[in-house]
Formats: sequence, structure tokens, C-alpha cells
Amino acid sequence: MSNWIEVTVPAHGDPEAVCEKLTGMGLEGFVIEDEKDFKGFLAGNTQYWDFVDEDLEKSMAGASRVKFWLADTDESRALIAQLYEKGFDPASRPVADADWENNWRDYYKPVEAGEKLVVVPQWQDYDGDRTPVKLDPGLLFGTGDHPTTRMCLAAVEKLTGPGCRVLDLGCGSGILGIAAAVLGAGAVTAADVDEKAPDIVRDNARLNGVEDVFTVHVGDVIASGALRAKLGGGYDLVLANIVADVIIPLAPYVGGFLAPEGAFVCSGIIDGRQNQVAAALESAGLAVTEHLTLEEWHAFVCRRG
Repeated sequence: MSNWIEVTVPAHGDPEAVCEKLTGMGLEGFVIEDEKDFKGFLAGNTQYWDFVDEDLEKSMAGASRVKFWLADTDESRALIAQLYEKGFDPASRPVADADWENNWRDYYKPVEAGEKLVVVPQWQDYDGDRTPVKLDPGLLFGTGDHPTTRMCLAAVEKLTGPGCRVLDLGCGSGILGIAAAVLGAGAVTAADVDEKAPDIVRDNARLNGVEDVFTVHVGDVIASGALRAKLGGGYDLVLANIVADVIIPLAPYVGGFLAPEGAFVCSGIIDGRQNQVAAALESAGLAVTEHLTLEEWHAFVCRRG
């Protein structure tokens, strides 16, 4: 097992300048942690979430630093001493390959959802009575442990029938559509704005032996009429585990995707936004038939009014 040294250099509000100086010393592979950039990113992407983890926010409070890693050798320790001499004031700590390559896996355990399903990390075996959905949690958002995902999986379990057609909007890792396929859906179409989604969803579908029923598209369903036309309609089940600020403008298009008796399941709705989302759904001609809550999150099951 290789050992490494993690080096953190204060950037004092100018991480790019610090990176430039470090590059001049022959260093590379930097990670920048800067509160200003973090807040700017959040402000520029508010449509994608209503909730940001408090621990993440705390870890970025006042942050302005550059991190990099060196092999644990005498030469590296001499280089760190040079950083002190040049006024960088670095902090360092020893780490091992396993610390970042494998230890993160310890945080992922099988997650039960609904009455039948259990989401299982791909490297773990499962021999219980539930229907497993295998997933690589390291790929993209959607690991099964978030309350919104658990509510959606419970709804998928109830609403998926043999051979049904499913549309998963904002599919992320593909977990909802994969669950539907494992439960017997005959065809699953998925879409996400992330260009990595097709490969990731197909890889996760392959883990479950359901890749043959999947079609994955990249694009913004709300902005692109061409994508909506490509997705078509007649779906028995439409899923959208996103956020309120996406579900609201999506609502007018949902009816066009649904079969006459089809159901729409949406979640990612933080406490305080549920009434606004419900009103938008009803204005779009959808009747809310079930309102699910878990912790501070909400989900709706809807049908054509």
C-alpha cells in the first residue's frame, strides 16, 4: 500500500495565484477549495436544488486553500520544507491509498425502500428476501439513501406493472428506472442534462441485467421541444425526482407524456415548497392522488385530472 502526504496551502482569497507559484516549483494536480467560488456556483445553479448539506457549507466557510498530494518520500518532505521557506505556510498530513480509494465505500450500505426493494452497492452481496437494485454510488447522484429517492422507489414499487412503459426525467444514476425495470417494466426511457448520464445509466442497468430495456437521452426537457418530441408519449409511469424549481415549469408538459391511465411521480420538494408545486401540478391538469412525506421532503403521485 502506497503512502502519501496531503499538503494544504492557504490561498488568502487568490487560489489561482497560489497555483501558479506552485506550478513554478514543479507541482501539479491541485484541488482548489474557495468559499467565494462555492457560493458563486450555488447562486448560479439554484434551479437544480433547494437544499445544500449543512456540513458541506460549514466545511467551505471561510475557505481559501489549495490542496495537492505527494508521495511520502524524503524528497517530498524536502519540498514541503521549501514551501515554508517561500512563505506558503503549508499544513501536511499522511494518508494512504486506501483512505481515498476504498474507505468511502464504508459509508454505503444496503438501503431498503418500499415493501420489496433494497438498493445494494455493487461490491456487496445480498441474500435477503427483498428485490435488489445494484448500483455504483460513486458515479452520479441517486444512491437510494436520500428521503426523496426512497419515497420515489416506494411509489415505483406500487405503480410498476409487467411490461409497462416508464419515463425517468432527470434520471441521475438511473436508479428509479432501473428499479422499475427490475420489477418488470418492459421499456424505460431516461433523460438528464448531464452528458455523463447515458454511460452511467447503462453501466448501472448492466449491473442489474436490464440494459436491453433502456434508452437514455441527454438534454433539457423543459427547454427542448425536439427532445420532448423524441421522448414521445403514452407512458404508464413518468418519474421526476428533481427539485421544485424544475418540477413547476415541467408540469405543463407532463400530460403529453402520460398514457390516459398513467401516473406521474415527482419529488425533490423541500418542506415549504409543497403547496406551490401542488398548485402548479393542478394548474397543468394533474390531480394529486397521493402526498408522501419523509423527513423535510415531499413527493406527489398524480394522474390526469
